[in-house]
Amino acid sequence: MSSEGDLSIKNTRLIATWLIGGVVIGVSALGIYYSFPLGNWKRFLKKKNKPIRVYMDGCFDMMHYGHCNALRQARALGDQLVVGVVSDTEITLNKGPPVTPLHERMIMVSALKWVDEVIPDAPYAITEEFMKKLFDEYNIDYIIHGDDPCLLPDGTDAYALAKKAGRYKQIKRTEGVSSTDIVGRMLLCVRERPSSESQNHSSLQRQFSHGHSQKSEDGGSGSGTRISHFLPTSRRIVQFSNGKGPGPAARIVYIDGAFDLFHAGHVEILRLARGLGDFLLVGIHTDQTVSAKRGVHRPIMNLHERSLSVLACRYVDEVIIGAPLEVSKDMMTTFDISLVVHGTVAEDSDFKNEKHNPYEVPISMGIFKVLESPLDITTSTIIRRIVSNHEAYQKRNEKKAESERRYYEQKIHVSGD
Repeated sequence: MSSEGDLSIKNTRLIATWLIGGVVIGVSALGIYYSFPLGNWKRFLKKKNKPIRVYMDGCFDMMHYGHCNALRQARALGDQLVVGVVSDTEITLNKGPPVTPLHERMIMVSALKWVDEVIPDAPYAITEEFMKKLFDEYNIDYIIHGDDPCLLPDGTDAYALAKKAGRYKQIKRTEGVSSTDIVGRMLLCVRERPSSESQNHSSLQRQFSHGHSQKSEDGGSGSGTRISHFLPTSRRIVQFSNGKGPGPAARIVYIDGAFDLFHAGHVEILRLARGLGDFLLVGIHTDQTVSAKRGVHRPIMNLHERSLSVLACRYVDEVIIGAPLEVSKDMMTTFDISLVVHGTVAEDSDFKNEKHNPYEVPISMGIFKVLESPLDITTSTIIRRIVSNHEAYQKRNEKKAESERRYYEQKIHVSGD
């Protein structure tokens, strides 16, 4: 019999075994053989042709690099990341009033380089109905959360149903930051203001704007960033970086600033800037530069924290960590910058009237452009929201701080990350 006939008989036997015995044996020209039940084989084929979709939800209020890192880790557990953004109403019921409204939080989450899809108005707790919707309509394979407990007001686990269904995976919480911590940095100024100013909100705002001195826990004075517990590592910067430089003929656009309390206004101006070229380079000013221009209480986030938040944005290709205030000819040559831009909504928008215009060189070269900012939001906008309702945020923070204290007391090492 010919070799073709032998092959045909072998194939027939293989098919017969599959149909009669419910077992699949052997596959591939490499002579690799497998054996498992037909039902499992179908699920295997389905997985092979379908991306693994993971889901993570959160409030993402005053979004920071900790949120970004959590979503980066979640994305690494699958092929596509779907993110649920909790509604303003649900946040208020479970935690207290949010600092940033839903539409701003949606802009922030959607702009992260690891996010593939966003679901607005997600519930605070994973209910049976919502979990079924995730599995059936959004084709979610796993629900993700950090190793810190997420408890409902009645003390129950918000992810109990996902765990029971065997569709839950855990990631490592990012060290050194939380929204509670950041709000606390701003409230520190409110708590330590003179008693005569207790009801004077405009005076509180001036504290932030002009940097009235404050005493730190060790008796010194300085900006709110001194209470940060962030431990920057080179590996974290690599994890957030794109790892790619500009091409040989790329049009490189440069924008700089403090980018403190990274917000939706920042995201939108970066989006416009990136659309003007092939590569967006962002300069992050030093803590000393920001303090000199905006007062000793600024920046709220330190240089490394601000750099990571900007790096996480999908519109950003690279950052200069500790960029000089002045955009010099040497700097433009070094980075081959084609265009320098600045937004109309910024806390230092009067740069043209300064004694030393930091953009004098690119202006003289005809490669400077002012962009109309899509949103009228600055870092001071966020601070004013806290100051104007500081008593509510104080109560919210006291409650949250207690749960965070318990987390750190019971914390164990989680591998990965």
